[in-house]
Amino acid sequence: MKKTFNLVHPKIKIARMFEATKHEIRKYLKRERNKSKPEGVDFWDFDCKFGNTEETAYSVHLGEINTKIDEAEKQELTSFYVEIIAKPGKSTKK
Repeated sequence: MKKTFNLVHPKIKIARMFEATKHEIRKYLKRERNKSKPEGVDFWDFDCKFGNTEETAYSVHLGEINTKIDEAEKQELTSFYVEIIAKPGKSTKK
């Protein structure tokens, strides 16, 4: 998923638009995690980027995506960019 979320709509309030983006991201993650894994892969891992624009996006951990969206809401941004790419993950033994 590489997407710039535009949060300006004449009829929908901005707080609702932020909640809709969080829902869309969760729905994408669920869909990707349910895909069959290649042989030798334990789980799906994700590379994530977040930024005001695609050019200024920086790498973040998947767990920080909602926090970054909340920060964007506090800054009253009208759009932001999210990139989430699935990759195979292999668990390491301790």
